[in-house]
Amino acid sequence: MKKLLSLFLIVLLAAPAFGLEVAGVKLDDTAKVGDASLALNGAGLRTRMFIKVYVGALYLAKKAAAGDAAISDTGAKRVSLHMLRDLKAEQISSALNEGLVANNSAADIAKLEGKIKEFTNVLNSASNAKKGDVINIDYLPGTGTRISINGDSKGTVAGEDFNRALLKVWLGDKPVDADLKKGMLGG
Repeated sequence: MKKLLSLFLIVLLAAPAFGLEVAGVKLDDTAKVGDASLALNGAGLRTRMFIKVYVGALYLAKKAAAGDAAISDTGAKRVSLHMLRDLKAEQISSALNEGLVANNSAADIAKLEGKIKEFTNVLNSASNAKKGDVINIDYLPGTGTRISINGDSKGTVAGEDFNRALLKVWLGDKPVDADLKKGMLGG
């Protein structure tokens, strides 16, 4: 009996730690971005016209229940998009650009025009996203916003200003999905 109990404990401790499950996607409760260890802040489902598009997860160094707090945090952070359907790279970049325009002033968009174009080029040069793919959008202080697909880095856009603008797509006043925003903020 002791051997069985010991074996059970070993298996339990060796299993990966999942913080949350959304729409069948099991999310890790932690993420490593650069040298920073981040905790799952929250996650939710992005739908469009009743179609499940992706599960979005937000990882931060310290919990934030308000979008402004997460956006203004200067530390490392991650937005992780777990694809639930196939999408063309252009569909993803177009949707993110719409979210940027909806949540940032015209003056801010004008200032960030070059970085937005660079971001769009990085996304469009990546292969199309397939169901099951994971797109990580990591902010590394002093470096910028790194985009990776299934762990393969596709490019980095410099500047904290760009990352703050991009986070508003999910956490701003006009998020792409209000329920997703609520979930990412732990609600």
